[in-house]
Amino acid sequence: MYNLLLVQSVNIDEKLKNAPDSGYQIGVVIGWLLPFVLFVGIAYYMYYKAKNKKDFD
Repeated sequence: MYNLLLVQSVNIDEKLKNAPDSGYQIGVVIGWLLPFVLFVGIAYYMYYKAKNKKDFD
């Protein structure tokens, strides 16, 4: 498992320094943040559904 994490590690700062233009930089930032935003959205949705289910009991 640890070996897999080492392979997947990406240096965002290096990618931004070597970016050919600003559009690429924006894409790197969006691609880096999107998984976190999705996980937060899914967690909030699950919390909201669980909270509403508890109110009906």
